[in-house]
Amino acid sequence: MVADLINSIQDNELLRDNERIDDLEVNGFRIIQNPFYFCFGMDAVLLANFANIKPGSEVIDLGTGTGIVPLLLAAKKKGSSWTGIEIQEEMVEMAQRSVQLNKDLIEGELKILCGDIKNIREMYPPAKFNAVTSNPPYMKENSGLKNPSDNKYISRHEVMVNLEEVISAASYLLKTNGSFTMVHRPSRLPEIMELMTRYRLEPKRLQLVQPAADKAANMVLIEGIKEAGKECKILPTLNVYKENGEYTEELLAYYGKGK
Repeated sequence: MVADLINSIQDNELLRDNERIDDLEVNGFRIIQNPFYFCFGMDAVLLANFANIKPGSEVIDLGTGTGIVPLLLAAKKKGSSWTGIEIQEEMVEMAQRSVQLNKDLIEGELKILCGDIKNIREMYPPAKFNAVTSNPPYMKENSGLKNPSDNKYISRHEVMVNLEEVISAASYLLKTNGSFTMVHRPSRLPEIMELMTRYRLEPKRLQLVQPAADKAANMVLIEGIKEAGKECKILPTLNVYKENGEYTEELLAYYGKGK
């Protein structure tokens, strides 16, 4: 009980106003979140599960936000070192405290850095990483209603970086045969496929995600391999909910909770 009390005090010392600690339910990992900022959603969880990352890989996550994707990849031991790049300083500082929160659980190196994806060539040499992941802003800058919170607006809209800049940066960072894995909106799939091909990230795996069997897909998971041949595997569509409103077995399996 004394040890638990000490750990609780140490955890609280990492928190700032309006923040909370959420359990990621993967090997004891946790994350600090602030509801006034952009909190992670199902898309980030699905991305981390979909990413096929080989043991020993150096991984970088572009636009990492709260650091959720690198944390999940580390929790699942996908790779051996993980870097998250985020332009919003307050998000970086919070994500760095999440890394500190999990320091005794991380097997390898996990770091969150403040940086602009558009300037990635000034931060790293080419072909530095084995795998790149990204859950980028989904909406073009002039689409949708502006959120009164700048932080949330930046996370959802292409204000600081656009789709082409993310894909171009991923191609620059990847070694030959390295993987780029992204979650996005199906409505932008033609643009995604064209840009990935242009930047030599050949689409190899694709999976649509829909809320239910009778609903249109609202997410797409896609993996591209640098300098690979032209062949793309379309995986079965992932349904999130059953007719009774419960999660499907497929979705629970993605969360690691399937039977």
